[in-house]
Amino acid sequence: MRVTLVPPASRGLVLITGGAGFIGTNLADRLLRSGRAVRIYDNLSRPGAEQNLRWLRAVHGSRLQAERGDVRSAADIRNALADVETVFHLAAQVAVTTSLADPREDFLVNAEGTVNLLEEVRKTGRPIALVYTSTNKVYGALDDIPLAAAATRYCPDGDLRGIDETRPLSFLSPYGCSKGTADQYVLDYARAYNINGAVFRMSCIYGPHQHGTEDQGWVAHFLIRAVQDLPITVYGNGKQVRDLLYVEDLVDAFLHAEQRLPEIAGHAFNIGGGPDNTISLCELIDQIARLSGCVPEVGYDTWRTGDQRWYVSDSAKFERATGWRPKTSVEEGIWRLNEWISLNQRRAPTVRMVGS
Repeated sequence: MRVTLVPPASRGLVLITGGAGFIGTNLADRLLRSGRAVRIYDNLSRPGAEQNLRWLRAVHGSRLQAERGDVRSAADIRNALADVETVFHLAAQVAVTTSLADPREDFLVNAEGTVNLLEEVRKTGRPIALVYTSTNKVYGALDDIPLAAAATRYCPDGDLRGIDETRPLSFLSPYGCSKGTADQYVLDYARAYNINGAVFRMSCIYGPHQHGTEDQGWVAHFLIRAVQDLPITVYGNGKQVRDLLYVEDLVDAFLHAEQRLPEIAGHAFNIGGGPDNTISLCELIDQIARLSGCVPEVGYDTWRTGDQRWYVSDSAKFERATGWRPKTSVEEGIWRLNEWISLNQRRAPTVRMVGS
């Protein structure tokens, strides 16, 4: 039986920027179920955000505080921070492809929006705990790592098991650059202004309430397409490998981090499922076939800019600091997500520009 970390109800008001996204929805649900006060702040531009907000309101009613706003507005952020003790900063433009199409918008949301938040936190003069969600894309293509191509996946040509935080940052796309910029601002505000901020450089997160699209959320996207009997497009050869982290395990990590702030302030942590929870695109398609009893229709296209052939998180630093470890296997997590999609998806989400 799964045991989840329950946050102490005595902690104060929590603000979740991007709180109607799939991660924010799961985090808000856990906090509200434990008796915490939660305020979500979201511009509702991401596919599925309005549906997630309706679900949260249906389950938690007036206990949920929800404000429609954008991180590009310092005044709106200032108002949203009233009486807040903890901020989980999830709001972002989240797709490499969108950043390539509109790099300025990507910068304004991810970099400038984060500085807006940090400045407003600093101006409060209160010891607000802050966890910022960065990305593995801050490490670039990792093309210096020798890889061998096996039948269904790439494997490091050596004994490397995962990427840790000593890896130099190396941006390859506007998205990697904007998230990396925000990442460094959080760390430097912690050091320069004693802001209680920490950074999660996250690998692939998946789970219920994820409305994945071709540009972001590939695990859910593949499952959604298969449930709806639609073809799946694979960019590259499908042997790309990622470590997957089930969203409930990520929520556990958030709560572990909150409990250890300000002790871990000023630190970045690679957060993912690790070497025991890896999968390639080809292997996910095989697993979908086993779940559904039929092989999805798959087409192939050229590699996309910024795609890493292999990325696996080494989360040992965060484990040493907090005792956290992921609990959900890839097989169990994909089964749970597939069950949720089968019950809740009625049509593929429409891709729109992201600005929350």
